Formats: sequence, C-alpha cells, structure tokens
Amino acid sequence: MSEQRIVRPAPISGFPEWSPRIRSVEQRWLDHIRRGFERYGFSSVETPSVEALEVLMSKGETSQEVYTLQRLQADPKDDGDARLGLHFDLTVPFARYVAQHFNDLVFPFKRYQTQRVWRGERPQEGRFREFTQCDIDVINIDQVPMHFDAELPRIVHEVLTGLDIPAWTLNINNRKVLQGFYEGLGIGDPLAVIRAVDKLHKIGADGVRRILVDQVGLSAEQASACLDLARIRGTDASVVGEVAKLGVSGELLSTGLDELGYVLDELADLPSGSVVADLSIARGLDYYTGTVYEATFDDDPAYGSICAGGRYEDLAGQFIRRRLPGVGISIGLTRIFAKLVAEGRITDGRFCPTDVLVAVPSDERRGDALATAAVLRERGFNTEVYHQAAKIGKQIQYASKKGIPFVWFPPFKDEGAHEVKDLTTGEQAEADPVTWRR
Repeated sequence: MSEQRIVRPAPISGFPEWSPRIRSVEQRWLDHIRRGFERYGFSSVETPSVEALEVLMSKGETSQEVYTLQRLQADPKDDGDARLGLHFDLTVPFARYVAQHFNDLVFPFKRYQTQRVWRGERPQEGRFREFTQCDIDVINIDQVPMHFDAELPRIVHEVLTGLDIPAWTLNINNRKVLQGFYEGLGIGDPLAVIRAVDKLHKIGADGVRRILVDQVGLSAEQASACLDLARIRGTDASVVGEVAKLGVSGELLSTGLDELGYVLDELADLPSGSVVADLSIARGLDYYTGTVYEATFDDDPAYGSICAGGRYEDLAGQFIRRRLPGVGISIGLTRIFAKLVAEGRITDGRFCPTDVLVAVPSDERRGDALATAAVLRERGFNTEVYHQAAKIGKQIQYASKKGIPFVWFPPFKDEGAHEVKDLTTGEQAEADPVTWRR
C-alpha cells in the first residue's frame, strides 16, 4: 500500500459532539420538548440551513456573526453561493417562511422548529459556533392576542421543569416600557440606550453608565434614571407602581406597563419566583417591539440566557405587503445541555437503542436468527443480529458492553427451543418470539 497522509483528528472549538450514551440523553430531551410543544397545538416546520444574505443581514446587529457559504473551488465569475449564509437563528428564517407560504397557512400560525444554527463568535463557556435551538412562535395577520405572550413562557416552564434542570428564573420585560421611559426622559435614540442596557449583566452599572454618557451622549441625570429603571424587579404587577415613582410618564410607557402587568397576572399561578419582571432585560435584537423574555440559571446567571425571545411587529414585513406580527420564545438546548454534561449532571444513557441481541449459533443457523429478529421487530422490539457466528460468550460480552438488556438464542438444533437471557438478572428461560414480553 502507498503511504497515506494521516490527518490527526481533533475537536473543532465551538462545535460540540457527544458520545453515543450522552447523545441518547439529548435525543430524549428533544423528544420531550417536541411532545411539550405539540401538546399546545404547535406544528413542526424546518427551513434550510442557509438563507439569502440579504435576508440574514437585514438585521444589521447580527451581520458580523453570519457564516457565508462558498465552494472551495468556486469560479470567481460565479458568486451565486457567496450570496448565501448559514442561519444564525430560527426567527428570521421563520418570518421568510411565513411570507413565502402565506396562502397555504392557517392563521394564527403556531409553529415549533428545532434545528442547528451557526454564529461566528468566539467560543467560550456557554457560547458555541454551532448549537441547537428549540423555538415556538405564533404569527398572525394584523394582530397577535396578548394571551400568547403569557402562553409561550408557560409552555417553556412546563417543558423545562420536566427536564429536571437546575433552578432557573424566567425574567420578563416589555420593550415599550423601555422605549416609552427613555422617550419620556427626552432621549432621541432609545434603541441605542436599549443596546447599552442589554449589556448590564455583562459589564455592570458603571460600564453601562460610561456607554450611556460617553457614547450615547446622555446627561448624568438621564443615565442615572435609566439605571434606576433597570434596577426594578418584582413578581407581580406592583412593578408598575415602582416605575411610576420614577416620575416619568407617556402613552407608550403606559401601554407597555399594562401589557407587562397582564402577562404577570396571567402567569401568577406558576410557582412563586419562577417568573420575575426584570426591567433591566432589553434583548439586543432590534426586531423586538413588546414583551421580551430571558431565562437564566439561578446559581450561575453569568452563564448566559438559556431561554429567550419576545414579540415582534414587522419582521415578516420585508418579505410581503401584509402586517404579520408575532411572538416567540426559544430554548437554548445546547447551552443548557453542555453545562450539565460538563458538570457531570447528565447520567449516561444507553450506548445503543437495541432491546434484544439475537445470537448466531453458526453460519448455518444465521437464517433462523434473521427470521427470529424479524418477528421481534414486527412486535416493536429494537432487535440486532450479531454480525457473525462466534462463541456465545463473546456474543454475550458484546451485548453487555453495548448495554443491550436481552440476548436471544434461536434453536441450536432442529428440534430445539428458543431461549432468552436477561443480562440484568442473569436469568435464562425458554421463550416464544411471537408471545414473549420483557
């Protein structure tokens, strides 16, 4: 054989991959999340991994994170692929999807979408270049009823509680509160303030104050008022009164406070402290216009949001001349799962999904093994046939290493009986593949 260059295998930073045992747990999580979404009537869709760059870059604050798509041997005269990029979230592709399939959908359209997304940022704890998001959104023609703003966090609370993850809190705010308050202070560029306040948990109050004064151009008094608003937290509509004490008023601010109070009242039956109005939550993406959500682990809030989303009014408007507002929330599956794996909180699942390994006594009896396996599969058992005739001890050892609970022995002789061995208890007994139960 000619010498072949060996490429040393190495992990790529920011692109997680799991062992079969860990992956089996992740798949169970995905099934659990899917069932939770479907219980509330959400339908599954999937969009391509790539979108046109003009779609992805229409929201300028994310343009630097987009991975573009280009063939290695691309013809420089043909830049078709260069106009494509990997999607960085699932909300923008969903808006495009709704506009494109508008005439085929029933509104309000309730969809869930579980896919990988890609962002070109520096990998660090809790941040990946490739990760899985689990989104639910409701889009409707002209207006989305406010009760959906409360239903989505309720669904997420139900789903994540069922996964038994470490304690977490869902923080809720409303962009109208922020924008209305800033406008009431006479600030001409509320969005710039929102982007600055969104960094509060990363750089602290002093860091945000410097941005507001030195970069946004606020006065010291305006910056202090913005930080006073950001310090308000509460579990019920009493936060409305706390905002009123700051002495700022306005129609948009009042509307936002009414909406925030409504959502809090609708979620009041959830366990105490699981939902908190946090007026520092801003969400940096410009397309949010109303309710915004951001959930973090109680014992590690600096790890980053594990669930986020909000209401948007005109995200689909760039694709179709219809008003299609929506509200959505996303579970950051990879961010949650990776933390629990790193901390040893994920108990290894099974190495493989096989319920029964059918042994092969000899090459001549392989046909019997295959026929037995077919019967067991027809009855709903995941069944594997050993890959060759070998010593029975070796076949049992193979099943044990893979975590297969049962080994089936077809007749070794023409008049022999079927037997099955339970590797958990060590018991072995005669069995009929047509009637056997675990």
